[in-house]
Amino acid sequence: MVLEAGPGHLPRRAQRRMRAPGAGSASVVSLVLLWLLGLPWSWSAAAALGVYVGGGGWRFLRIVCKTARRDLFALLVLIRVRLELRHHQRARHTIPRIFQVVAQQQPDRLALVDAGSDVCWTFAQLDAYSNAVANLFCQLGFTPGDVVAIFLEGRPEFVGLWLGLAKVGVEAALLNVNLRREPLAFCLGTSGAKALIFGGELTAAVAEVSGQLGKSLLKFCSGELGPEGILPDTQFLDPLLKEASTAPLAQPPDKGMDDRLFYIYTSGTTGLPKAAIVVHSRYYRIAAFGHHAYSMQVADVLYDCLPLYHTAGNIMGVGQCLIYGLTVVLRKKFSASRFWDDCVKYNCTVVQYIGEICRYLLKQPVREAEGRHRVRLAVGNGLRPAIWEEFTERFGVRQIGEFYGATECNCSIANMDGKVGSCGFNSRILPHVYPIRLVKVNEDTMELLRDAQGLCIPCQAGEPGLLVGQINQQDPLRRFDGYISESATSKKIAHSVFRKGDSAYISGDVLVMDELGYMYFRDRSGDTFRWRGENVSTTEVEGVLSRLLGQTDVAVYGVAVPGVEGKAGMAAIADPHGQLSPNALYQELQKVLAPYARPIFLRLLPQVDTTGTFKIQKTRLQHEGFDPRQTSDRLFFLDLKQGHYLPLDQSVYTRICSGAFAL
Repeated sequence: MVLEAGPGHLPRRAQRRMRAPGAGSASVVSLVLLWLLGLPWSWSAAAALGVYVGGGGWRFLRIVCKTARRDLFALLVLIRVRLELRHHQRARHTIPRIFQVVAQQQPDRLALVDAGSDVCWTFAQLDAYSNAVANLFCQLGFTPGDVVAIFLEGRPEFVGLWLGLAKVGVEAALLNVNLRREPLAFCLGTSGAKALIFGGELTAAVAEVSGQLGKSLLKFCSGELGPEGILPDTQFLDPLLKEASTAPLAQPPDKGMDDRLFYIYTSGTTGLPKAAIVVHSRYYRIAAFGHHAYSMQVADVLYDCLPLYHTAGNIMGVGQCLIYGLTVVLRKKFSASRFWDDCVKYNCTVVQYIGEICRYLLKQPVREAEGRHRVRLAVGNGLRPAIWEEFTERFGVRQIGEFYGATECNCSIANMDGKVGSCGFNSRILPHVYPIRLVKVNEDTMELLRDAQGLCIPCQAGEPGLLVGQINQQDPLRRFDGYISESATSKKIAHSVFRKGDSAYISGDVLVMDELGYMYFRDRSGDTFRWRGENVSTTEVEGVLSRLLGQTDVAVYGVAVPGVEGKAGMAAIADPHGQLSPNALYQELQKVLAPYARPIFLRLLPQVDTTGTFKIQKTRLQHEGFDPRQTSDRLFFLDLKQGHYLPLDQSVYTRICSGAFAL
């Protein structure tokens, strides 16, 4: 990684570091070009070495030898995805159109399987169902650009609904099924949805916010009703779909790969969830990179037990079905005890994970199915280095496809060669082929640090930095579409990063890169932390707590727990008179916060430290964590089995750290 400011502005040591990659790039380019011209490898290598030595530095030659094969494979993947995207863009294709071709080629092959109910959908059935959705909403007067919210647990209908809406040009807002009350109403309101499709199993959640929804919002219930019965002004969707035509639309909308497909909600770094824009080309890009980077084949069967309102489950997973014709087995909720049995039953060869899933599987007792499955590849993110090899050895999974990337980002990376602990890499030989970079930041404020020319300062190997990706809206691999909220979009863009006047996406995540270009995830910056597979917004939780407690000062942050993936939520609450009842508070939190957002630890203290501008200071609190030896403040721990907070003393602390309590 080099700073594009010209060597004259850098120290001599930095100038030497710049010359080596530049010479290395030139030597590699010369090697490839000579080989393409048909010259023997020995001639090409000799020429490349001559170019390189002329540029100085033998260390870089070592990097070339160790990473050339990896980088060449990645380059081929990049070229292949780019060519596929270019073809679809020129042909004015969309995801529904691409799927239609796949369905016509293999109508009787299984597309989606619901492991919970054992219901199987062929490609022809998925195509017909989505056609019925398209025709129904066209008849109801919906037009391209309208938005329909989907609030449904993961099952084949979920895919058929958003796909069918896309066939008529309607954009789906995919709602997190854990949302309740204010966050749910907020997401529905900000989406601009004209209709809501909800699963019967979520009737109670919709009933809680029905008074906050506009009277013009159409409501459709899919599936069986819950015990609450039908809600007022709600139509049953299934009978309507049975009466609708299953033929393709006579006049599909004039959409292309750069048009909006749907919205996925991300907690972001400030406040309530934000709707990230997913265009057709982004959906294709994510699925295609996963497909080619990990050499998936049409004969593969993929096991997807991740939420379909998230990118990993709905794009990386389901995308293999829609774009490449794989069979995808869905389970609406991960089950450690059924995982390998499902894989054996459905002959799965690829599985998806988040870091917690791998840990949960390792905690399970050894069972027969572990040795009878055919899984060769596990794709996901968050697998801790400490259990990486244990997971592959115990379960016999030959390849781990660890990757990094947010729904909206343009700087995704992937571990294509199984480097333990790495979430991906960027080529040290040709770093500008994929313009991403780690740049230096103030670790306390997360502000970008800049040099004398006003450009961001690239990190050297071993230095932690913020991952950024250069934006080019004409390039589907580098565009940034942002969020429905323009202000939220602007906050994720920095200028004059790689060169004067450019724009770059700010990931908000701190990584570190080694000498060979492998990157390792360090922490999630800003005001979020990851817990139980979800990003938790600290400002949202702080707002809820403060409101429940009469606007009391509250600081919410994530703390590491030994042996547990992610960070557990901890809330420091000002309680100068010692009157707060933790368990009374918990009763209220259950009504307004999703399970993953409820603080695991409480710290009650006389006052919460603030800055001169009245911003909550969390650095000291995070450092002290939940260790009772670090503070005399009252500490509490949420015992999930008992359903209430326990006083946290040294004995409880020791049991938590030893894994005696289930988190």
